[in-house]
Amino acid sequence: MNDKNHKVYLHKKKYTRDKMKDYTFLLPAGLFLTVFLVYPIFYNIILSFRDINIGNLIQGEQPFIGFENYQTVLSDPLFRTALTNSIIFTLATIIFSTSIGFAFALFFNKKFPGHKWMRSILLIAWMTPIIIIGTVFSWMLSGDNGIINELFISLGVMSEPIYWLTDTDTALLGTIIANVWISIPFSMVILLSGLQGLPTGIYEAAKIDGATRFQQFRHITLPLMKPTILVLLMLGVIFTFKVFDLIYIMTAGGPADATQVIPFLAYQLSFGMYRFGEGAALSNISFLIIGAIAVLYLYLIRKEEVM
Repeated sequence: MNDKNHKVYLHKKKYTRDKMKDYTFLLPAGLFLTVFLVYPIFYNIILSFRDINIGNLIQGEQPFIGFENYQTVLSDPLFRTALTNSIIFTLATIIFSTSIGFAFALFFNKKFPGHKWMRSILLIAWMTPIIIIGTVFSWMLSGDNGIINELFISLGVMSEPIYWLTDTDTALLGTIIANVWISIPFSMVILLSGLQGLPTGIYEAAKIDGATRFQQFRHITLPLMKPTILVLLMLGVIFTFKVFDLIYIMTAGGPADATQVIPFLAYQLSFGMYRFGEGAALSNISFLIIGAIAVLYLYLIRKEEVM
């Protein structure tokens, strides 16, 4: 081997060693994702094709039954109730939290005395543990001594208290109110970061041309904010559709399944009724729904880039 080939060999060997050294830094993260994300997903898929209950789980006999668990779940009227509630819960939360968050983002995008600490106060709702928020809202919305009823009655809006979380007509609305309150700061942060990245020169040119603030918002702000809004909508739908803890704390799916949603129904099937195969199947159905939403988002982003 001549000197030139030897140098090339040494260079390739050093390059390979450096690349392997770089990959070793990814090993802990890759191992963590494999153990706590990839393996549970694949194991859940296996469970969904087997008949597993509390009896044969101990015995170890778990017969393969194909898509029977999926057929049982999809034909269950409770699944349709949970799916309807999940869609209503998600859409209502996204619409109100995005609208109110956008209003706050536009407000805090202006510089005025105290805007930084006021913005920080709003983030407390996002950082507060769900168990605390759910407990506080359960007290605020209680029918006997809830502060919401006391406020409305004192203002003359209503004459008798509303049992928000124990009435089938208002229970889902009560959980939506709590979740909107949680989601507003997240929406505000995402949208505010997008607003702060917009070019200021185009607004100055619009002012010179005589455009009003509403025209600037409609023809400049909204089109330029479309990618940011799409990101927010995708994240919001994913986070909201898989909500479990807030429902568990405030209503536990009741009353009479009025707040039953897909994640909580999957939990009840697996750990309440010990129908582990059906619970796994429902979890996979929820995963497919969220995956379809992610694919739709990627399609819209690609379409936006082409345009």
